[in-house]
Amino acid sequence: MFTGIIECLGELISVEEDRENIHFHIQSSIASELKIDQSLAHDGVCLTVVNIKDDVYTVTAVQETLRKSALGMWKTGRKINLERAMRLGDRLDGHLVQGHVDQVGECVAVKDQAGSWLYRFRFTPENGKLIIEKGSLTINGTSLTVFDVTDDACSVAIIPYTYEHTNFHQLQVGDQVNLEFDMIGKYVATLT
Repeated sequence: MFTGIIECLGELISVEEDRENIHFHIQSSIASELKIDQSLAHDGVCLTVVNIKDDVYTVTAVQETLRKSALGMWKTGRKINLERAMRLGDRLDGHLVQGHVDQVGECVAVKDQAGSWLYRFRFTPENGKLIIEKGSLTINGTSLTVFDVTDDACSVAIIPYTYEHTNFHQLQVGDQVNLEFDMIGKYVATLT
């Protein structure tokens, strides 16, 4: 489990295809603190560390993960939002995040608001029932509060700290993002 509070950015330094799988080699300031077989969220996708060498570690994405997320479009040089799994007993500053992407969404608007930024994201209408006004949505692993919610889109406001310390500063209109809808909303939706 994760909280959606990004710990740091990593940089994708190489991509290695292995039949239907892809190995991502990521340089990060936390690489030396990681352990093999540890779960780590990458733009909101939970992946297992399979190798560590100096400040570079490797994770592998299987076909199912590639099909349901935007990882297959990653190119070298990409900045990736990273979060290690939460520890029991820690504060939950974001919301409960599983690291299991529900769908790929699209950034449809970016507006500079003189000190903050407004982003709008589109998703499939069947997922619109999973979020509520002022509810939570994980976008590229970042826990955010949504507003202007419709059946197929919502907006988020990004403060300068989040803009600078996540890969939101690289997002542009047309970019695809990993979306994980609120876990509690998904459970409630199955009851109705």
